[in-house]
Amino acid sequence: MNFELTPEQREIQTLTRDFAASEIVPFAAEWDRERRFPREVFAKLAELGLMGVCVPEEMGGAGSDFLSYILVLEELSRADAGVGVTLAVHTSACTLPLLAFGTPGQVERLVPPLARGEALGAFALTEAGAGSDAGAIASHGTESDAGWRLAGSKQWITNGSFADTFILFARTEEDVAGARGISAFVLDAAHVTVTREEHKLGLNSSSTVDLVFDTDVAPDRLLGERGHGFRVAMATLDGGRIGIGAQAVGIAQAAFDAACSYARERRAFGKAIGEFQAIQQKLATMATEIEAARQLVYRAAWLKENGRPHTMEGAQAKLFASEVARRQTAEAIQVVGGYGYTKESPVERYFRDAKVTEIYEVTSEIQRLVIACALLGQIGRQS
Repeated sequence: MNFELTPEQREIQTLTRDFAASEIVPFAAEWDRERRFPREVFAKLAELGLMGVCVPEEMGGAGSDFLSYILVLEELSRADAGVGVTLAVHTSACTLPLLAFGTPGQVERLVPPLARGEALGAFALTEAGAGSDAGAIASHGTESDAGWRLAGSKQWITNGSFADTFILFARTEEDVAGARGISAFVLDAAHVTVTREEHKLGLNSSSTVDLVFDTDVAPDRLLGERGHGFRVAMATLDGGRIGIGAQAVGIAQAAFDAACSYARERRAFGKAIGEFQAIQQKLATMATEIEAARQLVYRAAWLKENGRPHTMEGAQAKLFASEVARRQTAEAIQVVGGYGYTKESPVERYFRDAKVTEIYEVTSEIQRLVIACALLGQIGRQS
């Protein structure tokens, strides 16, 4: 087994880390405080080819592999998790599903602007009554003279206020219960209306909205086969949860870096607090768990890149990494002490940003069910 990154992967990791250090880290606290979406950052990421890292070059992307994209997400999230999730949804939940399920015409028209950063993508699945139970979608689509009439509402839509392209799901088969009656569509910003910008605990530099729609769209707006939208959604989430695992690793690494630096500098009882075994134990556990989470994420990314099954492995990576982020950002506050509980220290922001990684792109409880079903299916095949 080779755990070394390739020279190309290290190059893109370094490029992103340097960019984040100069263009994101100095401003992240301000964006968080002002709840400001930093549009200028994504224009600069586009100039570096990072808005379409793993999109083929002929489609306007950088042509790198999926693990390179995961490295980019980790480094961006280490600087500001809000920037990380914006790119994650844009790429994993919009651009890549278009590549996988779009017609040649859809791909040619929609993917290059997304990959070049000329357009921003969003993924509109969740509704007030359909979160983990995605098959309970109430938004509906009916065939019309124009193609399709789509109507309904969506909730918790990342990038919603700024997106140009939405992958949106609606029920098109009223006589078919559950997930089998859902279809996927590609909409433009003009087709939806944002009704509320959510004020969140964390990720304040990202946009999260409620939206409504009541619109006619052409027949070519159907993505994939009619009634097979749930397959599009689940395949998208299989890859998307790997990206959220990378985001969680980046947040946890940032918290560890801050705690470790503070432990070297802060003095108590005549010596640096890092010389006390209680602090050493915390830092050792933090570093070990973060590295374990990182390797789970990288393994899942490698499996996806190589076309191998990765549903269970992606769920394991997201589950473990998100819980590590929540635990270890809390430990970072404990190491930093009272200072860590104030806005003067970035660790309180990391703590707030970490929690949602256990919730979105499918909750930790559902991840455990996904893993258990995969394990029981393997057991069944072996017996």
